[in-house]
Amino acid sequence: MWLGNFTLVLPDQIVEGGSVRIEDGAIAEIRDEAVADAVIDGGGRYLMPGFVDLHGDMIEREISPRPKAEMPIDFGIHELDKKLAAHGVTTAYAAVSFATESVYGNVRSLETTSAVIEGINRLREDLLIDHRVHARYEITNVGAAATLERLLEAGEIDMVSLTDHTPGQGQYNNIEAYVLSMSERRSISIETAQAMINKRIEMRSNPEIETRLKEIVALSKKHGLSLASHDDDSAQKVIEMFDLGVTISEFPVTMAAAEEAIRRGLHTLMGAPNALRGSSMSGNLSALDAASAGLLSTIAADYHPAAFVPAIFRLADIMTIGLPKAVAMATSNAARAAGLTDRGEISIGQRADLVAVETGDVHRIRATFRDGRFVYSDGTLHPLQMMAA
Repeated sequence: MWLGNFTLVLPDQIVEGGSVRIEDGAIAEIRDEAVADAVIDGGGRYLMPGFVDLHGDMIEREISPRPKAEMPIDFGIHELDKKLAAHGVTTAYAAVSFATESVYGNVRSLETTSAVIEGINRLREDLLIDHRVHARYEITNVGAAATLERLLEAGEIDMVSLTDHTPGQGQYNNIEAYVLSMSERRSISIETAQAMINKRIEMRSNPEIETRLKEIVALSKKHGLSLASHDDDSAQKVIEMFDLGVTISEFPVTMAAAEEAIRRGLHTLMGAPNALRGSSMSGNLSALDAASAGLLSTIAADYHPAAFVPAIFRLADIMTIGLPKAVAMATSNAARAAGLTDRGEISIGQRADLVAVETGDVHRIRATFRDGRFVYSDGTLHPLQMMAA
């Protein structure tokens, strides 16, 4: 099947009026011209690789769209699957949290987290896109370690990140601001919020933390999984994580941390919403500032996959790297960070995971392909009866 008359975003160049031939789910041929027998005429729209999202928190919203409004997990997975396909995501790592003391309640309980992971793996072959599991291990919650270890040994996990949300460091280094924020978000008194935060700070002194952390790291390495740190706030923190074997620095909160991560050869990952908005929700490092300094290698959906396309074009506009390298942040760079070599580029032999994008005042995804098959279309590029072509 030929896809013709597209503006192809190749790894190192843009080709206008180009065509891609798909055979057995892979890219078999690329031409810098239109072809007569194309099944789909792109009308000059961009054709990009499908987005590889290494950190998406959205499953929690699908199974609990409002506090205490819990939906069936399988239903939530299928609904998220459709939305991700519509946003151009063709490989998605669901970032599920192992945090027994989480303020999110039951949606991040060990029981719910385990059920979500098992559901993703059980439904994987029936879903539109390639779903994988990113386990977020909150190192202060040592009670979660045994459950995570069981799932690691069972081969249910595809990536692990080490998170530490203890107030006073990382994302919440300003304790006073965090107390005020918690008080407002949860409609509780300043005194109650302070007491809750004090309890979380006390948890960090548990002597089991380091032992359990090393066990999780060892199991992750045993199974060949990519290992990430989270909210690194200093060069020293990056060095400590690097020494553990981390290869990805997720959401570095300071320029110094991002600089050290790049110096150590780590992948740096930040949110597409941060890049689109130009600032962090928590007042931490801006993804645009990091990118401008050459310190950003990968973007992820974080909490809003719709941000991928506009974030890519904004990054391309403000940087000198151009569109191919901005696209790579959501595609090949992310894939390689996760150890995936079969996707992320429009090049011969790669999986035909592709996204058709139309630019304008609002950039829009017109179609998404996984292995050369339509998994999403808004009807713009073809009549409906051709969806099975």
